[in-house]
Amino acid sequence: MAKDSDKTKDFEELQIIQQNLQNILMQKQAFQYELTETESALNEIKNSKDDVYKIVGQLMLRSPKDSIVEELSNREKLLKIRLESLQKQEDKLSNKLQELQEKLM
Repeated sequence: MAKDSDKTKDFEELQIIQQNLQNILMQKQAFQYELTETESALNEIKNSKDDVYKIVGQLMLRSPKDSIVEELSNREKLLKIRLESLQKQEDKLSNKLQELQEKLM
């Protein structure tokens, strides 16, 4: 009887890990998209010789190019750190998932 209870707990844990892994993958995809957009904007601004504008709420304001480049660079660094963190969580959960799957087989 205890073995059935252990298997049920393992199966429930497996489902929770799968859900967590799915959530992490969705977050990771969103951050990767945002990083791509940020890198693209950064490249455009660095290559631009014209005025640079920033959208603030419902307004578009002219902004110093250097401050926009700094802001986007900081955003890029933050996104990369978040992606690294999510990758570590994904790896950890994937390993745990694999262990549980092997245990249940």
